[in-house]
Amino acid sequence: MSEEFVSEPIVPVEGTFDAAAMTRGEPGLPGRFLWRDQEYSTADVLEAWKETGPCKSGGPEQYLRKHWFKIRTDDGLEMTIYFERQARATRQGKKRWWLYTVKRPR
Repeated sequence: MSEEFVSEPIVPVEGTFDAAAMTRGEPGLPGRFLWRDQEYSTADVLEAWKETGPCKSGGPEQYLRKHWFKIRTDDGLEMTIYFERQARATRQGKKRWWLYTVKRPR
């Protein structure tokens, strides 16, 4: 598989979130999402991890910044997606779900 760096927002399909994760205070991984006008379905979660970072005001605290997921889609793609706990303010709007990389089968 060849890996492609993407770094583009994705749009979760409403009603497909993992509700169990949301009850634990974690983002509900979308079961389906749109990227480049195509819908993808999450078949398997291969790996999940969290990223922390220092306090932005200079304090000693560490804060949870991102939730990462390596998934396999129904059509065999491996994607790394993440959820930003604090959305960026951009001209695209405040996107929170992002596609980081895609691995396509050869």
